[in-house]
Amino acid sequence: QLQLVESGGALVQAGGSLGLSCAASGRAFSSFAMGWFRQAPGKERDFMAGINWSGDSTYYADSVKGRFTISRDDAKNTVYLRMNSLRPEDAAVYYCAASWEGDRAGYYSDNYGCYGAYDYWGRGTQVTVSS
Repeated sequence: QLQLVESGGALVQAGGSLGLSCAASGRAFSSFAMGWFRQAPGKERDFMAGINWSGDSTYYADSVKGRFTISRDDAKNTVYLRMNSLRPEDAAVYYCAASWEGDRAGYYSDNYGCYGAYDYWGRGTQVTVSS
C-alpha cells in the first residue's frame, strides 16, 4: 500500500503561481512513477504531469507545458507540482497518483497519461484561480 496526501491548494489570482506537494507513506516510494491529474466540475480527470521513478524523465500535458513543473524528492517521499502563470481554466481539484515501476520497465513511458496506469491516488487538493 502507498498512501498519498496532497497539500498546497489555494485561491490564487490569474497570472500567479502556486506549489502543490504530495507526501507518500507506505511502500518504497522510489519505485513508483508519480503523476498529477486534475478534475474540474463536470469534467473528466485529466493528466497534467508525470515523473518517472528516477526523476530523469518528465511528461506534461500540452495545456500546461512550459508553465507547470513536476519534481520529486525521494529523501522526503514527496512529489511537487510548481504551477506558474495560472489561468482560470487551471482551477480544479488536483490529484496525486503513483504508478508502480519496480518490475515494469518501459511501462510508464508508454502509459503516463492513462488514468488506469496508476495504482494509488490521493484525495485531492482544490486550486481556485480568480480572473
